Amino acid sequence: MKTDELTTQNQRQQWMSTLATADFEQLNQLWKTQSFTPSYQLIRAPEIGLAQVQARMGGTGNRFNVADVTVTRCVVKLESGDLGYSYLSGRNKPHAELAAVIDGLMQSKRYQQELMLSIIEPLHATRMQKHQMRQQQVASSKVDFFTLVRGED
Repeated sequence: MKTDELTTQNQRQQWMSTLATADFEQLNQLWKTQSFTPSYQLIRAPEIGLAQVQARMGGTGNRFNVADVTVTRCVVKLESGDLGYSYLSGRNKPHAELAAVIDGLMQSKRYQQELMLSIIEPLHATRMQKHQMRQQQVASSKVDFFTLVRGED
């Protein structure tokens, strides 16, 4: 795989992750500000299913099944022939469909820059802000254990 293909793949992973974890209300509001309405057909209509979550004991041990998580997925085909995919946790079918449409449009150089600036970057900034707030909450409750050394031997 070429370096530019890896860069494109990494970018796509980032925008798909941003779309999947975004608050649907914010995503929908940002989408409504766009001036274009793409035509597309549903290849795989939004559907809800389960995925099994695995973990490792201590992060390094053998894998074991922890639980099931609800997942919604969707695949659309745009007029241009580009396929848009989405997988997100939860049961929000409109969110999955909109994320798939945006993913399909993001693959086109015609729409990519505009969508990146008007949708992906604001959603990513919100995501990072929430992450930073969570990190601060965790840090404020951190307990620092230490051992006092007494003067006696």
